[in-house]
Parts: sequence; structure tokens; C-alpha cells
Amino acid sequence: MTTATTDAATREQLLDMQRRMHEIRFFEDITKDWFSRSLVRGSTHLGQGQEAVSVGVTSALREGDTTTCTYRGHATVLAQGAPLDRAFAEILGKEQGLCGGKGGSMHLTDLSVGALGSFAIVGAHLPVSTGAAWAAQLLGTGAVSATFFGDGAANIGTFHEAMNLAGVWKLPVLFVLENNLYGEYSPIATTTANTDLRVRADTYGMPGIRVDGNDVEAVLEVARQAVERARAGGGPTLIEAMTYRQSGHSRSDPAAYRPPGELDEWLARDPLLVAARRLGELGVSEAELDAVRDRAQETVRAAADRALAWDEPAADRRFDDVWETR
Repeated sequence: MTTATTDAATREQLLDMQRRMHEIRFFEDITKDWFSRSLVRGSTHLGQGQEAVSVGVTSALREGDTTTCTYRGHATVLAQGAPLDRAFAEILGKEQGLCGGKGGSMHLTDLSVGALGSFAIVGAHLPVSTGAAWAAQLLGTGAVSATFFGDGAANIGTFHEAMNLAGVWKLPVLFVLENNLYGEYSPIATTTANTDLRVRADTYGMPGIRVDGNDVEAVLEVARQAVERARAGGGPTLIEAMTYRQSGHSRSDPAAYRPPGELDEWLARDPLLVAARRLGELGVSEAELDAVRDRAQETVRAAADRALAWDEPAADRRFDDVWETR
């Protein structure tokens, strides 16, 4: 499994990634609290513990690149640059939300930053990123698309269809497989014959790399290599990021199926702790790390307060962007 080299990120880059991971963690902490108080419209699926994958990969992208992700997509959309307050507003069903309050937690989209959407249907978004990569290739824009999905989606037909077409046409797309060991409530070994999912890349003529998905620096390093290859016309890459969701599948799942001790083992490898240890090696003090965390918390809290104060959708606009109106 790939781990970071000593020069994968500068001190400043790693501090910025740590800040972004903190913001995403606080965002989901607040979302969890809101859901428990029935403020969230619809369901919500948290990705606490998986922040390093989205932050590491999007840090290798540039303006004009695009992403798609699953219903567990808060981290990816925020890491891509969607504003915190409008993402909160969407989850609350507010008019100022990213999708006017009509999409909710599972359907976050911000085309202005290249976030093409989070998708509730498992695996449905892989062809979308593949199509975005094809468009970039045809138009010669040099853009890259990255699609984030779980180990469960790797058993869906669209995974194979998208990977095959991307391999045949050498499309500039990154297939980012967030292997958190569970497809909903099922351990991967109960659904998948060969749990080393990176080997599937060979079938479709692309590199397959397994990386420590809780090490944001390692993810950045692997993503940079894949992005450079894609921009140079070398085609797609499958990145299998080994990670762990610290919560259940959804807020109604107590995750009683986990074996004893497993969660504690992964909590000790929390991506925020991994990055903090690395920053300590780079000379960052505990006080500096605390300041980064505290500023992130203040930023997210202020964004949440703005979203709470915003408007409910007007009744006469409830069908806008849903059905054609005359």
C-alpha cells in the first residue's frame, strides 16, 4: 500500500489540507446534530473518517477540473470548493442552498467549482465523470474528472462499463475507490471474491494503485501522479484508498455488525491525527495545530448560523428546476 514520501507536501500545503479536513469534520458534526433534532430534510450519510481521500485528491486538481461522488458526498463537494453556508442551506432545505433546497444531503451540486453532483443511486455517477472526461478530451481543454465511489459500487455494472470505455479511449478520469470495508451493512468479504480491488484496473488497461486513504499526504502524492498522467494523454487511473467510516451507513444505523475493537483501531488512525503527527515532524507546534482547528470550527459555526437564518423556499417557486413551468 502506498504511503507518503517525505516531500509529498510542503508544511503550508499540509496545514491547508488539515484546515479543510477540520472544516469538513465540523460540518458533519453539525449535520449530525441537526439530524438528531429533525432539522435535516430527508436522510443523511456521514463520512467522518474519510476526509483525507476527498481533500487529498481535490488538492491535486485545478480550476476547470470536475468531480462526482456518492450520497456520502459532503466531503468531496466541500473539498472541491462549494461554500459551507450554501451546503448547509441545502441540507436544511433553504432557498439559498446549492440546489435551492430541493436536493438535500444526497444531491449536492455546485457547477461553479466543478462539483457535478452527489448521486443517490449507487454507481450512477461513474459514467457522468467518464462523460465529462470525454468532453474534455474532445474539446482539448486539458481538464480532468475524478469520480469518488465506494467498494459496494465497484460491484455495480456501471463501474465496469465506465472503466472499460475510459480505458479504451484513454480518457482523463480518476476512479477514486473509497474502500471503507463495508457496502452499507455488509463486510466486503461477504460480497466480493477478491477484496484487492485495485487489480480490476488491469482488465481495463489502466494502473491500479492502493493507498492509505487516512494519510492525506499519501493520497495527494498518488493523485498528483494520476492527474499528470491523465493530462498528458496517458488515460485513466484507479485509486483504491483504504479508509473507514466512523459512523454507521446512515444515521439510523448503529453499526452493531462491526467486530469488537475494529472502530478503536481505526480511530487511532484518524486522518486528522495522521496529518497532525506529520505536521509535528515538520515543526508545527501544538498551539499552531489547535489554532488551525479552532479557526476551522469558527468558520463552520458561522456558516451554519447563516444557513439557519436564511429563507424557506417560497411556495410559488416549489416546482422551479423540478418540472417545466409555464
